[in-house]
Amino acid sequence: MLLHHLKNDVIEAGCDEAGRGCLAGPVFAAAVILPPDFYSEELNDSKQLTEKQRYLLRPIIEKEAIAWAVGIYDNVEIDGVNILNASIFSMHRALNQLSVAPQHIIIDGNRFKPFMDIPYTTVIQGDGKYLSIAAASVLAKTYRDDFMLALHEKHPEYGWDRNKGYPTAFHREALKKFGITPYHRKSFRLFETQLELDFIS
Repeated sequence: MLLHHLKNDVIEAGCDEAGRGCLAGPVFAAAVILPPDFYSEELNDSKQLTEKQRYLLRPIIEKEAIAWAVGIYDNVEIDGVNILNASIFSMHRALNQLSVAPQHIIIDGNRFKPFMDIPYTTVIQGDGKYLSIAAASVLAKTYRDDFMLALHEKHPEYGWDRNKGYPTAFHREALKKFGITPYHRKSFRLFETQLELDFIS
């Protein structure tokens, strides 16, 4: 059973990101502040849920949360600062958009950078331990999936409707055949030989 808060009697925001290991598209992050009485038997780490479960949970989280927000770092920004920093900075963007300022932040993982002097705690596998982080993981994942489905309409040959930009065999074969798009992360190892191919529009 997931826990409500790491620290009691404070306004606590949970943060998580999605798309860190992808070859294309942005990294998305979400920040969620849940009420103390929030309960959901279904809510869990988004990776443990089916796509249908995630999309059913999203409106429940958005309706019942005290505050929630999504932050994005696109592929060009990722190439400029590296994926670890982009993941953290996308969380900062989400936190900065919250309508209620948190007094404590809990983050999935083991790396973070201070945000506005607000105390924080990193929690390894936190999306499977705390409701607010799990809620953030669902929002980050579903909003990123929506984004990649829209990109798929522009570039259907990469199978982003199925792989969402992750390095599947199909995605890598499409890269060899069609080259890279303006949405690919050039700082990532896109090819075995890492040849620099021309962008396709």
